[in-house]
Amino acid sequence: MSDGEGDAAQNTLTGIGMKIASVAIFVGMQACIKAADDVPPGQIVFFRSFFAIVPVLAFLAWRGELRFAFATSRPVSHVVRGLVGVAAMGFSFFALTRLPFPETITLNYAQPLLIVMFSAIFLGEIVRAYRWTAVAVGLFGVMVISWPNLTLLTGAEGIDNQQAAGVVAMLISAVISAVAALLVRKLVHTERTSTIVLWFSLTATIASFVSIPFGWNWLSPLQTVLLVAAGLSGGVAQILMTQAYRHAEASVVAPFEYTSMIFGLGLGYLLFADIPSLNTLIGGFIVIGAGLFIIWRERRLGLELTAARKAGSPPG
Repeated sequence: MSDGEGDAAQNTLTGIGMKIASVAIFVGMQACIKAADDVPPGQIVFFRSFFAIVPVLAFLAWRGELRFAFATSRPVSHVVRGLVGVAAMGFSFFALTRLPFPETITLNYAQPLLIVMFSAIFLGEIVRAYRWTAVAVGLFGVMVISWPNLTLLTGAEGIDNQQAAGVVAMLISAVISAVAALLVRKLVHTERTSTIVLWFSLTATIASFVSIPFGWNWLSPLQTVLLVAAGLSGGVAQILMTQAYRHAEASVVAPFEYTSMIFGLGLGYLLFADIPSLNTLIGGFIVIGAGLFIIWRERRLGLELTAARKAGSPPG
């Protein structure tokens, strides 16, 4: 394999690793928000966005790029991406305050499928049948894990109005989040990661003030600590996620959103002593297997491309 092809393969693996790390931190962020309990979505958006600026500025200072923090030739694109992201966060946090944690995570798994579809339609990325299959298998694994806990479907009283609103909000959030991911994918070609995250955080912070007339709560000290922690961890996760889309195609990175179920189960065990069920173990292996298959397949395609170039003909 030539240096260029080796670098490309390494970039893909780096992007996948950053995506997995960002997912793990985002799960922790969601747990903080869920634990804060009964906080209006707009107020959550403020804490999530404002305190996310802190790690971004630290990242810039570490790289010696603080003076270029807002330097960009595409301010409109940043604002549009920010507003789309705010809408996705708002719907997601609304759902998080009205649904059980497993349901919230599970419903968000519509996003990777949408990213793969939108990547093929709007970005012109080549999405092969193998990748579609891996995404579908990963989603099946998530359902195997979650099915026994889907109280929205098995509860004796069915879905009440608050839960129904939460389900709709989470699905809308998944669609908007997929669009936001594609906007990030376009921005990374010309913009620094820190600049993308900083513009997003600032736009979201300002936009969150629109929700003040609809009511913000007085927070307890514990709620304040949890929401500040959510903002800080969200900023770190945002940097990693944005870097992931710089290193690999959106349709390659997207399926690794499924690993959040694994991290969620681990967090539940460590914090609440929840013992994984047989469904959890089987589904977990399916999810992990789907992700590993994508890594193997991308590696295989790289080897085939290298062999074809050496032979002087395109791969079959």
